[in-house]
Amino acid sequence: MIEMFSLVKSQLEKSKQALISLDKDLAREVLVLEKRVNSFELKIDRECENIIALLSPLAIDLRFVLACLKINSNLERIGDIAEGICQFVLNIKLAPKQELLDNTRIMEMFNTSISILDDVKIAFETEDTKLARSVFKKDDLLDEINIASTESVAEFIRGNPDRINQSLYLLSAIRKLERVGDQCKNISEEIIFYIEAKVLKHKSPEQKQEE
Repeated sequence: MIEMFSLVKSQLEKSKQALISLDKDLAREVLVLEKRVNSFELKIDRECENIIALLSPLAIDLRFVLACLKINSNLERIGDIAEGICQFVLNIKLAPKQELLDNTRIMEMFNTSISILDDVKIAFETEDTKLARSVFKKDDLLDEINIASTESVAEFIRGNPDRINQSLYLLSAIRKLERVGDQCKNISEEIIFYIEAKVLKHKSPEQKQEE
């Protein structure tokens, strides 16, 4: 599981660098490594299924295995997000203008996404439910940037009509990064579930932080 966390984080970091510098070789590397992410997911799923079938874990041990099954799926989806961003890089002909990067705050979004993923990794390793809960509030920043990005991109397009396709690709990348936060929130919920036996799904962010 820790290897899976590290691999997915590396994918996200590489997709960030590929987008900034329009490094198509790095983007292709992310696409190739996505197959490794998928292999990891299948391997972890099999391990969890074998543990349940052969060892019949109970209580916190069973919750841990069930949480790993779901966290594994969340991590694979983050890998898909990194792959999707790199697909955009391969389709863009010119590197994004710095003005567009600044106005959309996409670099801040990348950094926050990577930071949140780091937090859930540490929370998973150390069984730190307080750190897991902090993710719910941090995700608010990703939501804020995502909401503001539509107008930022529209304003840039009005002044740079020759960069419409590039701008729309960047907006799609922002939408994908917002979903990284959602996946990390799901991971946090699973960490709290297996350690504290509390189910936080379908509760408000305020309730999740209080419980």
